[in-house]
Amino acid sequence: ISRFTGWGLIYFIIAGLSGPCIGRLLLFVGINRLGSSTASTLYSIKPLFSAIAAVLILGESLTAGIAVATVIMVAGLAVSSTGCFTTLGPTLGVFGIPIPVSPYYQKLEEDKFHVHERYARVPVMGPLTAGGPVEALDPPSDDEVWWALERASSVQGGVPFLFETQRNNVTMVKEKIADYVDPPRVVPLIGPAQLHHAHYKCTVYFTERKIVGWPVPHTLVDEDAVEVLYLDHNHFHMVGNVDLGRNNTHY
Repeated sequence: ISRFTGWGLIYFIIAGLSGPCIGRLLLFVGINRLGSSTASTLYSIKPLFSAIAAVLILGESLTAGIAVATVIMVAGLAVSSTGCFTTLGPTLGVFGIPIPVSPYYQKLEEDKFHVHERYARVPVMGPLTAGGPVEALDPPSDDEVWWALERASSVQGGVPFLFETQRNNVTMVKEKIADYVDPPRVVPLIGPAQLHHAHYKCTVYFTERKIVGWPVPHTLVDEDAVEVLYLDHNHFHMVGNVDLGRNNTHY
């Protein structure tokens, strides 16, 4: 008690407020925003911040042994808090440890499915109306043109601050260059059908900006970048008196 000073009391009050009060409040906010699994994993690495504070504030010496032990302890706590290991029921052991995968590869799979679901299928339409105009009325959408451009000249997968490519001020011009129908023939899994060809020339004007951060940082801006894409909107028309019932989705 004889060594109890005013500054000691202030530090004691600050520790009491920052730990049980502010720290617990921020933990609950993190759980609300990130979810319990992510928040608990981040919460488990608090010994790492304690070790850093001990070195920077209290002047503790950081040796190689302490550093290795801290890293191992933090890694063990992070893995144990992911739910991969439990004392109840069977587990996968080391095979239950999640393998980190870059979100870039996850997005590639999602983009591949996006393109396949919307643009990689050939629709089967109803028969052509006798005496009516035979003309394709569905030009490529902006989204379809953009994905075709991305497949032809990708800008995804850049490394921030090292190499990035951006496209701005995009203008698309779509022109139909061919529109004709083949004679009827028997198509497997469809039956008698006609293939309607619809070919489009899509010209994309944009400003391309390349940012290079290493070894010599510089930025290249092409104000008059142009890409020409050729897209096919081919589809089938069934032939004859087709009756697929009330719930058909062909036309």
